Amino acid sequence: MTLSDACIHPYPDGDSTLRRMALEAKELGFGSCVALTTQPIPVLPLKLIRGILIREETAKRVSTALRRVPAESGVVMVEAGESGFNRAVLSLRGIHVLKGIARTPQTSLDHVAARTAADHNIAVDIDLYPLVHERGMVRQKVLQRYEDLLVLHRRFRFPLTISSGARSILDQRSVRDMVLLCSLFRMSADEVRRALSSVEEITGRHGPVQVVR
Repeated sequence: MTLSDACIHPYPDGDSTLRRMALEAKELGFGSCVALTTQPIPVLPLKLIRGILIREETAKRVSTALRRVPAESGVVMVEAGESGFNRAVLSLRGIHVLKGIARTPQTSLDHVAARTAADHNIAVDIDLYPLVHERGMVRQKVLQRYEDLLVLHRRFRFPLTISSGARSILDQRSVRDMVLLCSLFRMSADEVRRALSSVEEITGRHGPVQVVR
């Protein structure tokens, strides 16, 4: 079982190089990580998977963007929106992860969208970056959104991923840290570890270490 940080942002989007962040992920207990980058990926003793994040306002535009996704992109993510948008994009082929659910309204992921995600084996991401960096009522909203997400996950059994959303090595979190952070919204350690190992499940990436060039 390979544990994966499902989203990091290396330079130039972030402050640290991909090589430095990948080595840090290895030290923090991960066997792989998904990097949102177009930079060349170095050969390292860690499975590196190239990711792409689609941000569009309509499902039709998402569908168009999916047709332009490079073949070497291992994990395709779509930024979440309101409920109608989420229902529509979760029915599209070629999507692996719905991201940014903490920034959407409470009703954006309902039982219909949850069932669709389960049917299409599309994960919903738990991004720990806002949980760590936000304060006050904004942080409370993030906690509540993840509690609500967990209720739907336990009922409909769609996959979850967990990401640090790190933009530098200072943002990266260990497996133990992620377990503790997720306990704030009542996610068990076993549930965290299953979520951390779900990248292989949703992409079909099993077997030996692969390096994407």
